[in-house]
Amino acid sequence: MIPLSRVKADVREQVLTLPGDALIPNAVDSWTHATTLRCRASAAWPWLVQMGAERAGWYSYDWIDNGKQPSATCIIPELQRPAVGSIFPALPGCKDGFVLVEKEDHHWLVLAWPDKHGGYIVTWAFVLEEIGPERTRLLVRARGSANYRFRRMPHAMSLWLMKLVHFVMERKQLIEIAARTERLAS
Repeated sequence: MIPLSRVKADVREQVLTLPGDALIPNAVDSWTHATTLRCRASAAWPWLVQMGAERAGWYSYDWIDNGKQPSATCIIPELQRPAVGSIFPALPGCKDGFVLVEKEDHHWLVLAWPDKHGGYIVTWAFVLEEIGPERTRLLVRARGSANYRFRRMPHAMSLWLMKLVHFVMERKQLIEIAARTERLAS
């Protein structure tokens, strides 16, 4: 059984260059989490490409980020082929959100929040790394630019609060993705 509460990236994973890192070359902070999935990368991929509010959900605390609607517990065929440029809405009713900026099918996707100057405020990479038969590491990295402010708070407070909120939400997300991939595999 996967230790579902563990989402800590190891030392190698923390420093590994991941897809999307170059989009914010001088990030003010970077957060990397990871979990082991009991499946091949190709079985985990469908859960990643269908994420987003008013899509399959974010698999986190649905009452916060999915309008109290439960995140999907099955693969949704019509959401399986997002093109680069597709919007992954952050919250229900939002027309903006994370933009799919890079992907390599069955391996990684990078979502980003554009800024007004053609760059990105935040990037969010989801990387699938097969580590053995029916074992895949899901590495997730968020990077923030100097322009990022959580709810327009002062910069130092914003970073501290964002790190806390991001950990809580992403921990739940990784636990739920692991549970879904394992349930489908069995």
